[in-house]
Amino acid sequence: MQIPEITPQELKAELAGPTPPVLVDVREPFELEIARLDPHVLIPMGEFVERMGELGTEDDLVIVCRSGSRSARVTAFLLQQGYRRVRNLAGGVLRWSRDVDPTMRRY
Repeated sequence: MQIPEITPQELKAELAGPTPPVLVDVREPFELEIARLDPHVLIPMGEFVERMGELGTEDDLVIVCRSGSRSARVTAFLLQQGYRRVRNLAGGVLRWSRDVDPTMRRY
């Protein structure tokens, strides 16, 4: 399955636009203390199956993690569950910090 992705630069532009996507962070709470993108919805990967109902199947979702690996798995899962507008943040917050916000802490 091809995982739909969005680059950090594309996401930055969409977040500044009139209809920004919903950022869904699948990292653990302690990771947000290090680096975070706002506004976001936090649903750690380990809680995702139980909590995915908090997200609308028609919402424009961008799934975020540290490097893009966990979020790619969650993106694929959501697509299999019938969510239509879901993309993975390519490279995660590490790439965001490299390409968009060099002040963001890396870990």
